[in-house]
Amino acid sequence: MVTIVVLATFVLWTLKPQWLPASFSKWVSHERATPALDANATLKPSQAPRNVAGLSYHDAVASALPSVVKIYTSRTLSKSPYNDPVLNQLFNQNQQPQEQNGLGSGVIIDPQGYIVTNYHVIQNADQIEVALSDGQRVPATLVGTDPESDIAVRKIDGGQLPHITLGHDDELKVGDVVLAIGNPFGVGQSVTMGIVSALHRDQLGINTFENFIQTDAAINRGNSGGALVDSNGHLVGINTAILTDPSGQNEGNVGVGFAIPVSTMQEVAESIIKTGEFSRGYIGVSSQNVTPEMARTFNLPSIDGVIIANVRGDGPAGQAGVQVGDILTQVNDTPIKDTRSMLAEIAKLKPGTTANLKLLRNGQNMSLTVTIAKRPNTAIK
Repeated sequence: MVTIVVLATFVLWTLKPQWLPASFSKWVSHERATPALDANATLKPSQAPRNVAGLSYHDAVASALPSVVKIYTSRTLSKSPYNDPVLNQLFNQNQQPQEQNGLGSGVIIDPQGYIVTNYHVIQNADQIEVALSDGQRVPATLVGTDPESDIAVRKIDGGQLPHITLGHDDELKVGDVVLAIGNPFGVGQSVTMGIVSALHRDQLGINTFENFIQTDAAINRGNSGGALVDSNGHLVGINTAILTDPSGQNEGNVGVGFAIPVSTMQEVAESIIKTGEFSRGYIGVSSQNVTPEMARTFNLPSIDGVIIANVRGDGPAGQAGVQVGDILTQVNDTPIKDTRSMLAEIAKLKPGTTANLKLLRNGQNMSLTVTIAKRPNTAIK
């Protein structure tokens, strides 16, 4: 009997609620009820603040965006497969040169119009055009490049251009929020957000000299040379490369991107602006890391240091007496841990200065003084 009464009440409540007594409303939920909207009422936006607890980075983006530019490159390619001019004349008379277009991003770092981008963005380009944030397109002249750090500097005319505020990459911590600004796929200025995933990434095979900031902020084709900024909109890196899916199934961003730290960019760019180039030290050796097996075989005290594998006879190290098989343990006052640290320490030295090399030869410690030379574009250390 109770079941029948409950069932009947439910049917009435669903189909004819007006037949039920008013007191019944106390026993039903009001969660389904929606207040009727007055025909004369107007919908009002929420009065809650737009930026709740600092969750918006609008101010940071607004600060940095005007200084990030789009870079368009073009290069004329010959369609001829022949290197012989006679064969070209005979078989390719009707072949027309082909134009190859590229795109990337850049950052204005100075009100006088100096723009930093990646070397690989403008490499081999015949023409380079820069599109400013207001849509204006202007030609850019080359100031200088440093292929080994993948940095190039170009200049546009204009005067008092919007330029970015340089930040401090040495203050970055893993987990800090960063924003990547650039021109992905040529669609126009875009902003992506992520965090600092790691610091001091190296041995990736991207550049000769590597000390990357790793981020999961989306970086895609066209972002190269663009800005990586902190939550204040200050430049902390130049977006450079992404790690791609080795299976080839995903050609886009997989959440592993790399940026050149702003401190590296600043050092290289300032030298290029002043002198047209960036000079590094060079002693004319190649090396390899000391492995645990090598340490045991040669009865070495540790695996720190590098084994000299090749010495250029006419180079600074060869002239100073360095020999193949020597173990380099220290450059001036800096201990050498591996080939990367050796490369970095020698590169820091100014050409024309001298440096003290501490070596281990046949179990005996020794020191040699070497005069630092200027590193060629393609060189052993």
